[in-house]
Amino acid sequence: MYRLMALVAFAAISFLSPALVSAQDATPSPEAQFTEECSACHLAYPAFFLPKESWSAIMNTLPDHFGEDASLDDGALKAIEGYLVKHAARSNRRAFRKYDLETAPPLRITELGWFTHEHDHEVSRSAKKRAGSMSNCAACHRGAERGYFDDD
Repeated sequence: MYRLMALVAFAAISFLSPALVSAQDATPSPEAQFTEECSACHLAYPAFFLPKESWSAIMNTLPDHFGEDASLDDGALKAIEGYLVKHAARSNRRAFRKYDLETAPPLRITELGWFTHEHDHEVSRSAKKRAGSMSNCAACHRGAERGYFDDD
């Protein structure tokens, strides 16, 4: 009798386990959600480019995301914002000192001092024109989609 009950329990667990694992795997990781959602329109910029205050401001204004509606459902919004905030640049970095991060955090990476310092004298007008926008990192940085931006 006990053998039969154990066999039935084992069979039930074996049958249900793949369904439980599949249901859990159906929700991608926050990083995967970030990459999928953001790279659908542009490069999924590395979280360490901006402080957490900037990412929160960006995520809370997705219905008007630089002129586009990039709205997300609440679950994806919270997961992606959590990922970005967790991996954001430290707010106390010198690059962000001129900003009031609580009321007016920087929203465009291309306007940050480190970005303009790195690109203003290195990128020719023709390269900027070919790229179409300075936010098109992949036009010059082959490894941009993998978070690799070094030219050396």
